[in-house]
Parts: sequence; structure tokens; C-alpha cells
Amino acid sequence: METQRPNIVFFLIDDQRNDTFGCAGHPIVQTPVVDRLAAEGVRFENMFVTSSICAASRASIFTGVAERTHGYTFAKPPVPSRFIETSYPVLMGAAGYRTGFIGKFGIKVEGGERTRDGMFDYCNVINQPHFKKQRDGTQRHETEICGDHAIDFIDANPEGTPFCLSVSFNATHAADDDKRPGIGHYPWPRALDGMYDDVEVPEPRLADPAIFDAHPDFLKHAMGRERFFWRWDTPEKYQINMRAYFRMISGVDRVIGRVLDRLASHGLADNTVVICMADNGYYMGDRGFAGKWFHHEQSLRVPLIIHDPRPGASRRGAVESRMALNTDMAATMLDLAGLDVPAVHQGASLAPLMRGDEVSEWRSDFFCEHLFDNPKIPKWEGARSEDLKYARYFEQGDGYEFLHDLRADPDELRNVADDPAYKDRLDHMRHRTDELRDRYAAV
Repeated sequence: METQRPNIVFFLIDDQRNDTFGCAGHPIVQTPVVDRLAAEGVRFENMFVTSSICAASRASIFTGVAERTHGYTFAKPPVPSRFIETSYPVLMGAAGYRTGFIGKFGIKVEGGERTRDGMFDYCNVINQPHFKKQRDGTQRHETEICGDHAIDFIDANPEGTPFCLSVSFNATHAADDDKRPGIGHYPWPRALDGMYDDVEVPEPRLADPAIFDAHPDFLKHAMGRERFFWRWDTPEKYQINMRAYFRMISGVDRVIGRVLDRLASHGLADNTVVICMADNGYYMGDRGFAGKWFHHEQSLRVPLIIHDPRPGASRRGAVESRMALNTDMAATMLDLAGLDVPAVHQGASLAPLMRGDEVSEWRSDFFCEHLFDNPKIPKWEGARSEDLKYARYFEQGDGYEFLHDLRADPDELRNVADDPAYKDRLDHMRHRTDELRDRYAAV
């Protein structure tokens, strides 16, 4: 029997930017399951992460606060307990939801694995390598294993008990310790062998060498350029790796379909909200870069589809243009479950936008940053509005600033920080960055 409170299944994909689903207009990638969710739900075309790296972004997804607030990224202390206590799985569990986590956890929390496992009624962390040896000696892909455990979780759910299940794929993250093109570096599920073999992948849209040359030296010699030579630096390697990467995306789509089929077989589909998003963007060779980390749109923008099948809960097939953030996800799930959103959360519930409610006030900008202490990834902080993007790489001498006019230059090819015509707008974005940074640091 169904409950009034909806179940929630949250699928999180690794390293996938906003335009790499079929429903987002990608001409090659085949994602029929996610496309159907978008056709029957809401696709947020302006979805961003506030820190473009898995560790900080995933911590923000759990806690609803920015990296500047929770303080966590690689090589930093764990997420403090006070933010874990107000994370969406802990609050939903306390309210009677059965909670589950499967796949890449990606963060450290105060108290270690005992605290992590205690956040959920069921916790099965599955990390790389992508292929796992099974008892019968065969190899099975982690994407498929995540699907297996998600189905087990659904099968074991007590009748009438609402649940919140988070399925966090390692895909489409590359195998960074194996730089062999194709199945070595982007290991896809073997059921997809041959898929896309007959496709010629167009070169990156922003592949002109002049675009790369226009960047300052500290970006030209950063990790984003180093990994370009791992993946995209020759036409042959680019074709092999892009086809392999697309197979990984399609492999995730197939597993999402398996989970949705199991929900339907239990009669749960009509009362289960399905959320699909990614933890950070991906350059895919644009601008001469690989990876993420930096301030450009390819790095910050990710897909988000929310499918709420309940009558009146969402606009079927809508494309929502207002800005959504990774910090909104916890508030959204809590709101969908009928729970109050803690005051400490910095995100906002997306449920009113899904329903098409009249929303008198919504964000017109947001704070973004990257604070990983790594000599090959320069730190930065900034703000993005509907018209402008400002980024301050604050460890480069006296600081290096970018200002992009997103209306006139949506590809961010021109840095207008030194243009006298933009002085007032530059000052505004500087002040706004300082204001948001200080606000989030003070929590």
C-alpha cells in the first residue's frame, strides 16, 4: 500500500556536464530512460554546482551548505557533525523514512565510517575500480552493481514505509590510474560493447587553439591541461575516449531504467520522486582542458531532472530556466517529504518551481568557489549572476580576475575585467563575492 509521503530515489552521476543527455539536445548520447523522466517531469536547464569537484560538491548536496561553510574538500578535515546532523538523510531518517545509500560516498565526515554508516539504515559504499570480480570469477561493472543493490533495497522495503534511496555512481569518472584510451581510461559496462563505434564525434565546439592560448599561464599549466594530454590531445584518442565516455553515460541510463522497472513492479512508481543530477561539470576538451575545477560554464553547469509523478506535483515536460544549485537538493528532498528545512541550509526547495507556483523571489546570482589545496589546481572564488560571471584566482600574485559578460559573450571568450566600460559592474561583482563569501564563512 502507498503512503501519502512520497518515496525519493536520488541518482547522482560523476563528471557529467549539463548538455550530455539526449533530452538536453546532445546529438549522439542515447539516454532514453532519463529522457523519458524529463519528458514527464521537469528539466532544470540552469543547474549549477557551487564547487566543481566531487568532494566539496557532494558535501554540499548532503548538507545544503557551501564549501566555504562546511569546509570540506580533498585534504581538508571531515565535514563537522553539526552539518551532518542537519543533512537530508539524517533528518529524513528521524522522520520515519527508511534511508539508503549505494555507491560513491566521496566525502569524509566527523566520526569516520561509523558516523557515515549511521546516516543511513542501509549503506553500501562502492568505489573504483569500475570492474569488480564476482564469486564465479566474472567481472561486473560498478554501475551495474549499484543497480543490483538498489533493487535489493527496494525489494526489502517494508510495505507502507516511505524511503529515500541515494544511488551515487562512480561513472562517468575516468579511471585515472589507467591512461590507456577507451576501456582502460573510460571503462564502460561490457554489455555496451560496440555502441557508438560507427559514430564520428565532432571535435569540441571550443577547440580553436587561440581560445586556449588566451588563458593566463597559471591555467595553461594547471591540471586541466595536464589531463587534456591524458584524454583528448590527438584526434584518434579523442574519438576512442569520447565513445567510451558516452557508453558510460548510456550504461548509467540503463541501470536507472532497471531501478525504475523494479519500482513499477512493486506498485511504487506513482508515489516515487526520481531525481537525476551530476556532481560537477566536465570540459571534454573544450578550451583545451580536461576535468573540471575552473570557473567556466562547462565546469559549473550540470544536468538536473526531477520527475514527480503525483498529480499536480510537477509540470510535465517543463524546462525550468531559473537558477538551481547543488545546495538546493537537500532542501528539495526535505520539502518533498513534508519536512521543515533547517535555517542553516543555504539552498532553497525547488518544489515550487516544479509545480509552477508563483514564486515572488528567487535567486538572481550565487557564490561559487574552489578551495582544494593542490599546486596544480588554482584556488578561486566568485559569483555568477544572470548577466555576469566574476572569478578571482586569489593566490596568483596580487590576484587575477575574470569578468565575463554572459549576455554578449556566453562562451566566456573575452575577459572584460580590465575594460573601463565594465568598471561599475566589476566593482559590483567584487562586492557581491565578498559579501557572500563572508556570509557563508561566518556560519
